[in-house]
Amino acid sequence: MLKKITKYILIAAVSWFVIHSIYITFDGLKDAKHKADLAVVFGNKINEDGTLSPRLKARLDKSIELYQRRQIKEVLVSGGLGKEGYWEGTEMKKYLMKNKIPADKVLVDNFGDTTEKTVINTLKIADSLQYNRIISVSQFYHQTRIKKLFRKHDFKNIEGSSPEYFEIRDFYSVFREFFAYYW
Repeated sequence: MLKKITKYILIAAVSWFVIHSIYITFDGLKDAKHKADLAVVFGNKINEDGTLSPRLKARLDKSIELYQRRQIKEVLVSGGLGKEGYWEGTEMKKYLMKNKIPADKVLVDNFGDTTEKTVINTLKIADSLQYNRIISVSQFYHQTRIKKLFRKHDFKNIEGSSPEYFEIRDFYSVFREFFAYYW
């Protein structure tokens, strides 16, 4: 009897994981349709030589695309101080400015060193500017949790936009996001 119960619990857990993983993949690959006041780009690794990781560069390129399509008014770049010694937000702003995004259209949050801190800091900035629609820019597997955190903080007008950048590490990231979403 115990073996049978354990088997059903295991089947239920694996099914839950698979369904959740499929959902976050589809949700994360849906691109924002509406115009927004602000795109928030979630930080990622700055290499030891000061160059952006390919994943971070892809996120920034996606925000440039949104800005050039006039889908957003401004870009907020958010991250923390990496172990490599670079402030992610500052380095991201430099990259956007090199790619013809005016400095006055790029806001910097160098204290968003977790997903939730970035959400909270974004909402403070959006509130002070009376912005009511935001597009999050991050990898596809991250979007569902980002949207959940915005809703947790009573902000409903959030959509996601993910770069077309995929790597083998994404399989691990989808796995990790399952646990991060619930804990």
